[in-house]
Amino acid sequence: MAEQLEIKELDHVVVRFSGDSGDGMQLAGNIFSTVSASVGNGISTFPDYPADIRAPQGSLTGVSGFQVHIGSGKVYTPGDLCDVLVAMNAAALKTQYRYSKPQATIIIDTDSFGPNDLKKANFQGDDYLGEMGIDPDRVVACPITKMVKDCLADSGMDNKSVLKCRNMFALGLVCWLFNRDLDLVSNFLKEKFAKKPAIAESNIKVVQAGYDYGHNVHASVPATYRIESTSKVPGRYMDITGNKATAYGLIAAAEKAGLRLYLGSYPITPATDILHELSKHKSCGVITVQCEDEISGCASAIGASFAGALAATSTSGPGICLKSEAMNLAVIDELPLVVIDVQRGGPSTGLPTKSEQTDLLQALYGRNGESPMPVIAANSPTGCFDAAYAAAKMALEHLTPVILLSDAFVANGSAAWKLPTMEELPDIHPHYVTPEQKGNYTPYQRDPESLVRYWAIPGQEGYTHILGGLEKDGKTGAISTDPENHDLMCRLRAQKVARIPVPDVEVHGDSDDAELLIVGFGGTYGHLYSAMEELRAQGHRVALAHFEYINPLPANTAEVLKKYPKVVVAEQNLGQFAAYLRTKVDAFVPYQFNQVKGQPFVVAELVKAFDEIIKK
Repeated sequence: MAEQLEIKELDHVVVRFSGDSGDGMQLAGNIFSTVSASVGNGISTFPDYPADIRAPQGSLTGVSGFQVHIGSGKVYTPGDLCDVLVAMNAAALKTQYRYSKPQATIIIDTDSFGPNDLKKANFQGDDYLGEMGIDPDRVVACPITKMVKDCLADSGMDNKSVLKCRNMFALGLVCWLFNRDLDLVSNFLKEKFAKKPAIAESNIKVVQAGYDYGHNVHASVPATYRIESTSKVPGRYMDITGNKATAYGLIAAAEKAGLRLYLGSYPITPATDILHELSKHKSCGVITVQCEDEISGCASAIGASFAGALAATSTSGPGICLKSEAMNLAVIDELPLVVIDVQRGGPSTGLPTKSEQTDLLQALYGRNGESPMPVIAANSPTGCFDAAYAAAKMALEHLTPVILLSDAFVANGSAAWKLPTMEELPDIHPHYVTPEQKGNYTPYQRDPESLVRYWAIPGQEGYTHILGGLEKDGKTGAISTDPENHDLMCRLRAQKVARIPVPDVEVHGDSDDAELLIVGFGGTYGHLYSAMEELRAQGHRVALAHFEYINPLPANTAEVLKKYPKVVVAEQNLGQFAAYLRTKVDAFVPYQFNQVKGQPFVVAELVKAFDEIIKK
């Protein structure tokens, strides 16, 4: 009988799966995170895709990673460094070891560390562990490829299909290490491969083999681990990515407003999954059109909005450039439209699979003419639902295009999400025409308080009107080149956006007496919050003001920024938000922390930088 291992309780752990882009690391990581979320653990994930479309097999540039942080309570980041690293080949070990802790457990497939593999990964000889300074006692060296082939020898599968199951062996080994229930993994695989039951059964068999291998050779690992949930609230949960949450937020908003949802889009990394997800929901009245280019995707959405739908278009930074003329049409026509920008590394094609916050000034000012648009920034994968819902509500109630800023980190990352009920969501009241306007309606009649014009849907008797890209007379709706009218219309469009009510920015941490206020926006929330908590644990008084509403800014912005002796604005660009805040708050001169690496912030680096600012 095998000896019993010690089972240790942990508060949190970080696991990183890595291998060739065809090794299924994203799927293995996604299954492990989903299983963890389903038992009540907090999770935060970070898929790290290679920028190459298809790098040569075994090459350093072709490594794909998936990092998941699971915890007994709420988890804010995917973690700086991993406790367990799965490296399916030599290139994965070479490139990903820097993301592991000094004491991390390393799981490798020894069958992928042959002479050719080591050469491709630029190792100098056969002693790859010694070359990297890795203690062999921390390595679980397993012939994964051979064992998968043996496991599926009688399956009738061809060699290529068999090798695709290697990721499931690694997953089984990790599930054993963390006491995960394989029934949950089996259910996931049966659902994913529902139309290919033989594939599902083969993968389930390999997962069990990996689990059994861990159990049978546990002499190389001193203990297995369990992470209990300490803060689970009753309800329905799912592991959701930011892009999927964005799609769900739009669907919920359309349902709440009683409208059809239309998405006009053109595929672009990392926003395409929004189009893919929405295309699955025709039963909810969703219409999706994959257009021939970016501007037509936006223009078609504007047509759908004119016709009375909740309209949206999704893209990334390069697509925003191409959509800008059509976005301006929505501005001058004052039609509701949600423009989703999933930011990625730039400029030009840049780093298409990496994450930045470099589109902020483009979102605020990157169009010809005076072209004001509200801008909202999602702060987490689950926060994408709330941000998308808020953007749709704002667009429909204030008849304006709204830009929703996401980024590759929150769009591809995932977290455990408690599904809301429709009753929990705020009401949406589109700003429709009134019966009293019938027969004397013109398109730019406005509510005197909000300055929002009234929305008439084509086909309504007594509300015939024309919209277009040429400036219109504010009273009659006819084309006008009158200079005084143009000046007035520019001011009215700007004032309408400025009057949109948004929630005050909340100050976390030592809000009353902080010696340092950290300021950020969008997807950096989890890292900045974690850095704040770490500094507070060290005895510093620190607060965090994280902005989701960028234009208009919350009414208490100036009050908050001027309250503290030191303020640092941290962002993944070269200072765009800091520059914007300087234009909005008199005499505001903050410290800045800026990185443009295509990777999420590292909490330890933030803590060090902020500590130095405090001590100045």
